[in-house]
Amino acid sequence: MKLLGLLASALLLASTAGAADTRALPRSTPESQGVSSAALLSLIDEAEAKINALHSLMIVRHGRVIAEGWWAPYAAEEPHQMFSLSKSFTSTAVGLAIADGKFSLEDPVLKFFPADAPAQPSANLRAMRVRDLLTMSTGHHSEDIAGFPYNDDASAVKKFLALPVAHKPGTFFVYNTPATFMLSAIVQHTTGQTVLDYLRPRLFAPLGIADPAWEANKQGISMGGFGLSIRTEDIAKFGQLYLQKGMWNGKQLVPAAWTETATARWQSNGSNPASDWEQGYGFQFWRCRHGAIRGDGAHGQFCVVLAEQDTVIAITAGTRDLQGVLNVLWAKLLPAILDKKATLPENPAAHAKLKGRLAGLSLKHPVAVAPPALAQEIAGRRYVFPPEAFGIESVILTPSARDARATQLTTVVAGRRERVDLAPGLWERGEVASGPIAGVVALSGAWTAPDTFTLDVVRYRTPFVLRHRLKFSGEEVTLTVEPNVGGPAGKPVVGRRE
Repeated sequence: MKLLGLLASALLLASTAGAADTRALPRSTPESQGVSSAALLSLIDEAEAKINALHSLMIVRHGRVIAEGWWAPYAAEEPHQMFSLSKSFTSTAVGLAIADGKFSLEDPVLKFFPADAPAQPSANLRAMRVRDLLTMSTGHHSEDIAGFPYNDDASAVKKFLALPVAHKPGTFFVYNTPATFMLSAIVQHTTGQTVLDYLRPRLFAPLGIADPAWEANKQGISMGGFGLSIRTEDIAKFGQLYLQKGMWNGKQLVPAAWTETATARWQSNGSNPASDWEQGYGFQFWRCRHGAIRGDGAHGQFCVVLAEQDTVIAITAGTRDLQGVLNVLWAKLLPAILDKKATLPENPAAHAKLKGRLAGLSLKHPVAVAPPALAQEIAGRRYVFPPEAFGIESVILTPSARDARATQLTTVVAGRRERVDLAPGLWERGEVASGPIAGVVALSGAWTAPDTFTLDVVRYRTPFVLRHRLKFSGEEVTLTVEPNVGGPAGKPVVGRRE
């Protein structure tokens, strides 16, 4: 593992927009855009107290970034998986393709794929339109689309068209990611390009979104409903584009009519006044309380647009409490920006305090204790695990030669030996070549009890963090792995000392 050491979380809060890269959004102090630094500090405090955990936050007011921060090891330059926030980008591709005359909202879905249609399509399938895909009102039941095989060797389009359609399209809302995949397939069928390639010159390049990546299935179709990876500022730019009704630097990138239509309320999806998931649905955009609109993705990826307040909020996260994220925004940010035209006197002291707070943001490290006597007793001893141990074949813990506080961890994962020195309160970046966590990672580890060593593995281009606990007892060690999001903790696995 090649380690680059600690990379602190990044913060850019500038008084002037002197950036050389003209593709970046301009920066400003909060006060000059009518928001107090103290209010933003309160927002950060509330988020850290109530949300586990944000990965990044960017707030744009009047087109200028007034606050931005990343919780280390997440960083400004790193892309992050968007999950279902990808859907709003697919919707934009649909709008552009319609404007290019490739198809219409009212075109039946079967029109595009006659060779993949069932021999005797049902009346409901024949009635399904592009509009119904956009509004999640295809008529499917949720159990019929669960586990949809996007990446089978066989055609995913054909699999979709074979699904039972229980209700008349347009009359029944079910959140339907396979429907968004079909929108991607229609764009590709009619333009000859994936949604990624179709959007490159029309959206990504003009917005200065560099190197977007989008997963595709085995038939080469971008997943559409998920799979996009971009940076936090890219999310903010996308939201600002919709706030400006498709206009960017004097050019109409997306038709204004589409931005208004796509974010309008087309489908009822519930009646709970306290839920931001029951305020209506547009064309792959959610309606929110307080007149807001948003795109969002699993585990806390948000693009929130507050048109009345001329504000955009971009968030990446790895949390199980998505509603809680929005609750914090409504409680702490919304009251601070109610007056659209107001400005505030500059407050250098409060601004400096905010900058310092954001510059030190970090995910919570394992809480360390002093290295116990056990650390010396087991130094250099190899513990071997059975095959079901989360891909980990063996571990060795040794006091580090470079730092008395640190521990050298040696693992064998998927047949490859990895070694890293871990000091309490620091993140070590590297790359795992194989196994279930292959890719770029950041590690933080420490003794957290006299018999327990705790290791956090952060896949910092994704929402995913895994906390590993190694509890030693005699000749054995018990390994438990707890994910921050997704499923529950794995079943403990016992390893034995050689």
